[in-house]
Amino acid sequence: MSKKEAKPGEEKAEPESSWKHLIYNPNTGEFVGRTASSWGLILLFYLVFYGFLAGMFTLTMWAMLQTLDENVPKYSDRVASPGLVIRPKSMEIVYNRSDPSQYQEFVQHLETLLQQYNDTEQVKNELCLAGQYYEQDGSEQKKVCQFRRSSLGLCSGLQDSSFGYREGRPCVIVKLNRIIGLKPAGDPFINCTVKGENLLTQYFPQEGRIDRMYFPYYGKKAHEGYVQPLVALKLLLRKEDYSKDLTVECRVEGSNLKNNDDRDKFLGRVTFRVLVTE
Repeated sequence: MSKKEAKPGEEKAEPESSWKHLIYNPNTGEFVGRTASSWGLILLFYLVFYGFLAGMFTLTMWAMLQTLDENVPKYSDRVASPGLVIRPKSMEIVYNRSDPSQYQEFVQHLETLLQQYNDTEQVKNELCLAGQYYEQDGSEQKKVCQFRRSSLGLCSGLQDSSFGYREGRPCVIVKLNRIIGLKPAGDPFINCTVKGENLLTQYFPQEGRIDRMYFPYYGKKAHEGYVQPLVALKLLLRKEDYSKDLTVECRVEGSNLKNNDDRDKFLGRVTFRVLVTE
């Protein structure tokens, strides 16, 4: 034979040596197909490339932030009218008036809300002119108009610490969500109706009025200490109203604020359920 037959050991050694050279080739000094200088150049390229991208991103973000006002959102046209919320924090006010443990949570929610409306706190704020917007565009730090807890009368918790829940005539507090720069036209007020029932109600302040002096709102930082105007609703339940499942709907009326948007049931209105038992 003209050619020597390869020994079995040599046949296995050649593929093994080729496989190892794919990782590191001692003859050329290549690691995974690249020399040290080649690896250095490609790592330098990616370092410069991604460093440039990071710098561009940082510069773009900085430039965008320079156009923003920390007190006023750049775009606020998505919410033209405020929503309504109630306190206590529940859409279902269901309790037995003979069992204080069943309504204690409702009372606590109201008491927590009204702490910042205490007369001792509000005396620090401004006595504003009723019926007029309190515009303060020229000043950096905005002043706050007084809204005293005592103006909520029988629903203030000052005369009755149970806010009427003990006697079965509960109070519910309604307030508008804050919108920066909002100046509602007309004389807004809260009107609440009970569906299917002729139920007597009482409002505090009188007629559920929301005075324009609490508008506009300038934002959390500029208008530090601002308190929203409140309207308290007292449900004057009678004995025959107990154990009835009542649905109460409150709307803001008397202004250009929206209260009938079918896409948002809380825009200018709020609905909740009341069931009081003896």
